[in-house]
Amino acid sequence: MIFGKYGQMILSNMEKNYPYRKQELELTGELNTKIFEREQYILQLKEKLEKEIKTKYKEPKTSEMYVVAKYQQMIDGLVDEILMKEVLVKI
Repeated sequence: MIFGKYGQMILSNMEKNYPYRKQELELTGELNTKIFEREQYILQLKEKLEKEIKTKYKEPKTSEMYVVAKYQQMIDGLVDEILMKEVLVKI
């Protein structure tokens, strides 16, 4: 199964910090399913967080592409920082 950004991070975390749990899930055939479910949960949480942060930090009223891109980078950085806690949780 091909995972997205967060799925790959979850798998990497499992390999590094929870190798026995990863092996257990592999043996039962649940690893891909669990990672996929966790990734879907994180993606839903990401959408919610983006809306909350964009409400708190309004988009700059300019048509300059550089400023808009920096704003989006800021939003993405804040969301990723919050979501890292969810990625590191043991499944």
